[in-house]
Amino acid sequence: MDEYEALILLVAMLISFLDLRTGVFNKLIEAFGGTAQDFMSDAGAFKSIYVLSGLWQTLGWNSIIYIATLTSVDVSLYEAADLDGASKLQKIIYIDLPSIAPTTMVLLILSVGNILSVGFEKTYLMQNDLNMSSSEVISTYVYKMGIISQDYGLGTAVGLFNSLVNFAFLEAETPE
Repeated sequence: MDEYEALILLVAMLISFLDLRTGVFNKLIEAFGGTAQDFMSDAGAFKSIYVLSGLWQTLGWNSIIYIATLTSVDVSLYEAADLDGASKLQKIIYIDLPSIAPTTMVLLILSVGNILSVGFEKTYLMQNDLNMSSSEVISTYVYKMGIISQDYGLGTAVGLFNSLVNFAFLEAETPE
């Protein structure tokens, strides 16, 4: 399964989970006495849904990276902490967090380079006429102006500006 198929599957699952009549989340809301809500049509909920689905989407891969980083920590650090009477929380604060800090910085630098590239595919798949006011992003705007409206100059200018700003963020964040 390639990246685009995975995005299509993710958005299809989101639409299914958030469906007004048959969605799991609305069934839970109704079970607790609330009223069902059409989340995918709510412009105010779009940003939260997008961010939470992004966290859900990347949680597995990031967990693998952080667990791999934690496996490289020297066991003698934990043994010394045990001898000193450190609690589990103290081991996390003084051993685990400093050990994953370099990996966290690398992942941060890689993600800052794409700060304005929200992701055309997922956003476009989640868009509908009812949530358009909050779901329009630069990449979907470039598509609509450049391809659908055939205003190639404006689409190219906006896309180039987006790339330059991403480059500037990446250069500002890169350590020397």
